[in-house]
Amino acid sequence: MPQFESHFFSSLIFWEVLSFGILFFVLYKFAFPGILGVLEEREKKIKDSLDQAERHRSEAERKLKEYEAKLNTAAKEAEGILAAAKERAQRLMEENEQRLTTEADRIKGDATREIDHERRKAIQDIRAQTTELALMVAEKVVQRSLTDADQKKFADEALEALSKSYQR
Repeated sequence: MPQFESHFFSSLIFWEVLSFGILFFVLYKFAFPGILGVLEEREKKIKDSLDQAERHRSEAERKLKEYEAKLNTAAKEAEGILAAAKERAQRLMEENEQRLTTEADRIKGDATREIDHERRKAIQDIRAQTTELALMVAEKVVQRSLTDADQKKFADEALEALSKSYQR
């Protein structure tokens, strides 16, 4: 292999070092600044994207906290409204119960008064019929017409007897 011979090898190394130096100089002058610029720009974009992502995350956390606070406030308001509605419903039930109790007492009182009135009326009707019946019986027994004083006396005695029998 001729390239490994000593007189070829040293000149080959010289030209390789020289071409590498020229290539490095050309790359350093023309390619590296562009590549480094692109890399720096990419690094800046990535850093900006990370910063923006962090800002968005912070904003999302802040909005989440605001949402949770609003949700808690809404829940407390809902509990308050529910408690007020329950209280109002309880009050209305108590008012209705009291009104219905009052109405039932009034109806019961009216019915009691009407029953008492009808009972008195029935007793008066019975007394009147009993008096007439007693007078007719007395007339038949005596076989004569009684005077008004006699009729009154017999009627009072019959009513008194009748009252005593009803009181038992």
